[in-house]
Amino acid sequence: MNSNRKTVIAGNWKMNKTPKEAEALLREVLPAADGAACEVVVCVPYVDLPVACNVAGGSNVKVGAQNVHFKPSGAYTGEISAAMLQELGVSYVVVGHSERREYFAETDATVALKIAATLDAGITPILCVGESLAEREQGIMAERIRTQIKIDLAGVAAADMGKVVIAYEPIWAIGTGKTATSEQAQEVCKLIRDTLCELFGADAAQGVSILYGGSMNAKNAAELLAQPDIDGGLIGGASLKAEDFGKIIAAAN
Repeated sequence: MNSNRKTVIAGNWKMNKTPKEAEALLREVLPAADGAACEVVVCVPYVDLPVACNVAGGSNVKVGAQNVHFKPSGAYTGEISAAMLQELGVSYVVVGHSERREYFAETDATVALKIAATLDAGITPILCVGESLAEREQGIMAERIRTQIKIDLAGVAAADMGKVVIAYEPIWAIGTGKTATSEQAQEVCKLIRDTLCELFGADAAQGVSILYGGSMNAKNAAELLAQPDIDGGLIGGASLKAEDFGKIIAAAN
């Protein structure tokens, strides 16, 4: 964690919580975020966004969506545009999560379009990149990560990289209870930063917050956040428990 970069603790609620349940959980989370030195974000299902923006308004908690479409409007049944999110008061949006890539045919090409649309709307994208267990075991982890970064950010200017957050998700550690060691996580986050340096220059690369997104929890957060290139976390299951999420926020402080 580098004090010159923004530390971001973002909860990804995935497909959990009705609007009433979302309001209750968010009211439990707010005190933990009060006065936090880090940026606290909750990325909630679409139907929870209005209540989340209402409850979090004026607090230290920012609201994020979990997906966005790259077109501003049109015949895309079931999709939501960046402008719709922006009008609600959404500050962040998760783009290219491994579950979107695996279950919903998200590609690096569509991710790049979504990044552009999100930035155009003044919303901060949390770009997710990561490798599968097979890719790690085959020794192509670095190639996979570098390819994702290059294609996903192809349309972004160096001057705009400060508006992008990147989350490293070792796909083999999501929801499995497995966690990359702090050394493994740091190795890949440094690889991401080195790739950004090649593409956008050292100054831009040093300004990007890189989050770890593989089963960060209350017990391992402090050790992971102590790594020089890990600037926060994209938290799954632990973000659904206010007490655990609060402990991760405290570790980031």
